[in-house]
Amino acid sequence: MNPGTVTVVGSVNLDLVAALDRLPRAGETLTADGLRRLPGGKGANQALAARRAGARVRLVGAVGVDAAAQAALELLRRDGVELDRLRTVDEPTGLALIEVERAGETTIVVVPGANAAVQVTRDDVADADAVLAVLEVPEPAVRAAAEHAGGLFVLNAAPARPVPEAVLRRADLVVVNRAEHAALAGIDRARVVAVTDGPRDAVLLRDGREVARAAPPAVSAVDGTAAGDAFVGAAVVGMLEGRRDADLLARACAAGALAATRHGAQPSLPTAAEIDEVLAR
Repeated sequence: MNPGTVTVVGSVNLDLVAALDRLPRAGETLTADGLRRLPGGKGANQALAARRAGARVRLVGAVGVDAAAQAALELLRRDGVELDRLRTVDEPTGLALIEVERAGETTIVVVPGANAAVQVTRDDVADADAVLAVLEVPEPAVRAAAEHAGGLFVLNAAPARPVPEAVLRRADLVVVNRAEHAALAGIDRARVVAVTDGPRDAVLLRDGREVARAAPPAVSAVDGTAAGDAFVGAAVVGMLEGRRDADLLARACAAGALAATRHGAQPSLPTAAEIDEVLAR
């Protein structure tokens, strides 16, 4: 099944990941077990997630002229994400400082860098079957992505910040986690909202009414950094494939759960075959 083309408007980061026995309390200093440099950023992660789920994917974003950019783009290039709309700017490539404890819980601090310079034109997005935007880029870029999208428009409203009414009205799907859903006033005005909750049930709301619920498969989580990104990528591809609500939600939950079983953001993202396999168990 060929789901079509997805254009992602979003961030590109180099993740600096510290592994800890537990997350530090306020004012506390802990010693990490190690530090890894891995490609990340919500936009790049979700682009790769959609690509591995079977779509043709283009990324609209920005990176700096630095060594971090090469490391941040390595897996995107290897897996065939199209980068012809990725712009190079004077700001340094974005960074994310990530702490991961043994149970898989994380804390993440993002330094936007070049992501603050992301811009979107009609030519960037108009020919895509689906446009996916995240909130790690400036509001004008998100507005433009929604305005110029010629097909489906999907918004991952993360990190949480107020979403313009016009963007919500245009969205065919908004994806948030439970905390973001609670923090974003008016988010249920969107036609369809998917709310994730880590290892607990995810729900799909249509016009504010629950229409589907799915439990992620039980897994041994080691790193939840990209679980939400895997969910979003699988959900977008599921929409393009015309899957019914319950099936779409179950596949997205399975993708997120699989990602949580592996270390690192982009290295953790599952393929369509891996999602099929876990759902067949």
